[in-house]
Amino acid sequence: MAELPGMDKARLQSLVTIRDRLSFLYLERCVINRDEGAITVIDERGVVHVPASALGVLMLGPGTRLTHRAVELIGESGATIVWVGEQGVRYYAHGRTLSESSGLLKRQAELVSNTRSRISVARMMYQLRFPNENVSQLTMQQLRGREGARVRGIYRRCSKEYGVRWGGREYDPDNFDASNVVNKALSAAHACLYGIAHSVIVALGCSPGLGFIHDGHARSFVYDIADLYKAELTIPIAFRIAAMEPADIGGETRRAVRDALADGHILERMVRDIQKLLQDDAEETVTIEAQTLRLWDDKNGWVKNAVAYGKDMDEPDDENETGYGRMIAEEKLE
Repeated sequence: MAELPGMDKARLQSLVTIRDRLSFLYLERCVINRDEGAITVIDERGVVHVPASALGVLMLGPGTRLTHRAVELIGESGATIVWVGEQGVRYYAHGRTLSESSGLLKRQAELVSNTRSRISVARMMYQLRFPNENVSQLTMQQLRGREGARVRGIYRRCSKEYGVRWGGREYDPDNFDASNVVNKALSAAHACLYGIAHSVIVALGCSPGLGFIHDGHARSFVYDIADLYKAELTIPIAFRIAAMEPADIGGETRRAVRDALADGHILERMVRDIQKLLQDDAEETVTIEAQTLRLWDDKNGWVKNAVAYGKDMDEPDDENETGYGRMIAEEKLE
């Protein structure tokens, strides 16, 4: 059979790890193509080359056109594409995962499906946000109450620090311009953080929809993880930018978030925090980088793939049957 055209898939070991990548790149009103190992961003100002393997998430806003070759490169490089709306505040769709292991996904599903373990993970999330408080015995209702009080206090402190009037978090998800300046900045900043969290979650092979605190939404776990960093990152940035009263509040806020994430520490923390949340009490650590395909077994847990099982059941003179079994095993090995 002739080889299919296209680029060779990069080996996982040769790709930049998710924690060392650029946090996100937001693009709008441009054409995105491919030139060798880089994507090209083309608009009326010219052409910019961006190494695809160094991207964590590519956020595509209105007016973007994406070629098949660009998607091919981005997909094989393990970056995530997120399609968003005007000002980056609405989510439409996302791309593929970097990890090919289901280990963390299975652990996530196991933890979220049991009430006791789900509450335990939720407490760990609150503990990460409020490290000086003991939340080990608090109910979900008590945790929500403490969180609400703490977050309101953060809003008041930022309002006083930056001299921005604060009347509460009020916004219309379907109408960005209906909010006041600070709420617009908060929406734009949080949207960037959601995109980054979404990218890390899917890159690790976890499910964005299996949340521990949030529930019932396709991005519940995204909101869980993003909430861990709002108080120290997006809320202060939003108030600082709002105090400047720029003409393009959304753009200025996104750039400020991008600059704050330039050192990659938040990406690294997200990876570490997600692993800790899902593996803290696990009997063994899940290896997320492994590309392992196995067969499930109800007695042994799993058995090796690409093995011709049932040889003892083959008819000795049935060459076609044994040959077919060998062909299937060899095909999976390829």
